[in-house]
Amino acid sequence: MVPHLVTALTGPINELEQRILDSMPAIERWFRLEWMEHTPPFYSSVDIRNAGFKLAPVDTNLYPGGWNNLTPAMLPLAVQAAMAAIEKICPEARNLLIIPENQKRNTLYLSNIAQLRRIFHMAGLNVRIGSIDPDIKKITTVDLPNGDSVKLEPVIRGRRRLGVKDFDPCTILLNNDLRAGVPGILEDLHEQYLLPPLHAGWFTRRKSRHFQSYEEVAKRFGKLIGVDPWLINPMFNKCGEADLSHASGMECVTTNVDALLTRIKRKYKEYGINEKPFVVVKADDSSVGMGIMTVRDVKDLAGFQFAGQEADGDVAVVQQLAEVIVQEGVLTNERIAEAVAEPVVYMMDRYVVGGFYRVHAGRGIDENLNAPGSRFVPLDFVESTHLPQPGIRPGARAPNRFYMYGVIGRLAMLAASYELEATDPDAEVYD
Repeated sequence: MVPHLVTALTGPINELEQRILDSMPAIERWFRLEWMEHTPPFYSSVDIRNAGFKLAPVDTNLYPGGWNNLTPAMLPLAVQAAMAAIEKICPEARNLLIIPENQKRNTLYLSNIAQLRRIFHMAGLNVRIGSIDPDIKKITTVDLPNGDSVKLEPVIRGRRRLGVKDFDPCTILLNNDLRAGVPGILEDLHEQYLLPPLHAGWFTRRKSRHFQSYEEVAKRFGKLIGVDPWLINPMFNKCGEADLSHASGMECVTTNVDALLTRIKRKYKEYGINEKPFVVVKADDSSVGMGIMTVRDVKDLAGFQFAGQEADGDVAVVQQLAEVIVQEGVLTNERIAEAVAEPVVYMMDRYVVGGFYRVHAGRGIDENLNAPGSRFVPLDFVESTHLPQPGIRPGARAPNRFYMYGVIGRLAMLAASYELEATDPDAEVYD
């Protein structure tokens, strides 16, 4: 069954939905042409917020976990996409090594690894899981809540290759976002395919760079279908490095929050929106030392005491210096059983393969749902078909809404491909 959503079958975003459905042939052709020029990330997930008057991505992950939250009905899509992706990169591939995060006690995360192993096994590959955790010195089997298990094997590094005992992979799949930097064991692997590339890690990535690329994509897409790009794009300001432990260091944050709130108010007035604007202040590099702060008025910043504050899932700053992005807050109009929800779309290569709803009963429509207490409800279909129905009025069928989510997810994925091209250390530079 499709989870009951306030906006699943009806909703004020119908006008944008109608425009997207009417433009489907042009949209799909546009994506095809883009993928002829740009390489999509190997896999990705995108958090989307549906405010009713606006539908926009708020975060894009290039090392997505949570594959275990996809419904079994979506698994064939993931397998087909995996086949296409591998065939394009390494058609002679036989062995795949998955490198997970160092979370040997986190069975929920390891359930995600087990699902990835299943997907690539069904795509026709021999799959092993190689851990770079220094604590994994021998084969370690971890039992999972669903009765499955994963076998973590210590990696073996040769002169130019990485593998595990009696297993030499042609392709290595990272499911580790590298926010702490690149372990030396992963460097200089010139004879193996490393997916995604190292510069997709958070030690290099910046959210501001991604959303700058997304803004470019949104403008071109808005022109294609004849809509204001703001309807699908969260505005943002980059603050750069700020000393959050002192009031003087907050000046840049305060200035950018004030400027962005003013721009949002102007848009709300243009569209007759009666909601209170807000912005989200967060680390530009996805640092775990800084939480997500919701600001509705610039005066609210004076009340925050950053230095030494404890992490509570909402605001936490433990380092003094941080690169900061100030992003337009997007409400969520989605509900599951009265709890606030947001869709998360999963993609592999250039294909949408599924997703789920992140649900949090303790959070409001303007708050971050990716926090302790959240749960996941698979994004599923009542009907056997996953295709949208262009002839049906907007909001009348769930697959239409899900198609729209997939379009926004693919726009964010395209922005990520622009981003990776711009930050590729091996890219040729022409004068």
